[in-house]
Amino acid sequence: MMIGLTGARGAAAALAIGTAAAGVAHAYEPVTVTDGGTIAGLVRLEGSVPKPKGYNLTTLPDQVYCGRISDGQGWRLLQPFDVDADGAFRGVVVYLESIEKGKPFPETPPPRIEAKDCRFLPFVNLVRDHHDVVVVNMDPAMHDIQAYETSHLGPRVLFNVPLPISAKYPQQAGLSAHFHKHYEGTPITQTVHMTKGRRVFTMQCGFHAYMESWALVQEHPYYTVTNEHGRFQLTGVPPGTYRVKVWHPYVHDDIGESVTIEPNAEAEVSLAVPAPTGRLYANQMVENPYNRYKITEDDQSQIVPTLEKQRY
Repeated sequence: MMIGLTGARGAAAALAIGTAAAGVAHAYEPVTVTDGGTIAGLVRLEGSVPKPKGYNLTTLPDQVYCGRISDGQGWRLLQPFDVDADGAFRGVVVYLESIEKGKPFPETPPPRIEAKDCRFLPFVNLVRDHHDVVVVNMDPAMHDIQAYETSHLGPRVLFNVPLPISAKYPQQAGLSAHFHKHYEGTPITQTVHMTKGRRVFTMQCGFHAYMESWALVQEHPYYTVTNEHGRFQLTGVPPGTYRVKVWHPYVHDDIGESVTIEPNAEAEVSLAVPAPTGRLYANQMVENPYNRYKITEDDQSQIVPTLEKQRY
């Protein structure tokens, strides 16, 4: 089993939990909300987008299939910051801090995380303690779920199970850089059981280190994840004044704004996240990394980015 969340990555998780843990201090009380309002807005990343992580595919399994997404020189990149050309920050959690009562949780299916194209998707999710999460393998490659909870005390294993491959795949699919169909393997359902005080859930693949997924545990229904335009909306909010917070696993700052919501009204809020600077991870991609890890021409001829040629 791969040891997860060590080094710089573990530090990121520990710092992130410091922001997340400053949430609700009391048990949440579901009530009927009358004259509820809406909080909507935009999250932006201010500054330069950090460099991605870099993984030498020749050191990991399934280099041909997983290399369908690579930089053309034998490297797979993982970019935790999903930001568009205008700075809109996609896939970050927005939530209300310290709301003690409000609408009940809706009846929704458990969150589904897919292993697809050697990625865990979505990268950022929401989960609930003592509720299920569903993980499914859409690839013709074996994946292995290693799920952890994190805090300043470090990671603790929640579960570790393999992800079955669909029997529909032809035998050669996992050896090809040109096979792009996806068939669903048997879904794996696991119940999330967090230790008191821990609110960050993360998964990685035991075979492919560049496969990560993160989640913040909901303490009430007023949580959401920004969409492809960096926007969010929280509905059915009882009238009052709240602090709207932002969470991302690799942002350490405490980001939030106070907002007052009037009965049956909508409040707009803009949240600016300063881009982290410096070296965020031990394997941060640098200029000319090929001098450190030699990838032969024969290796490069097999690792072909037929699905996506990555750039950094």
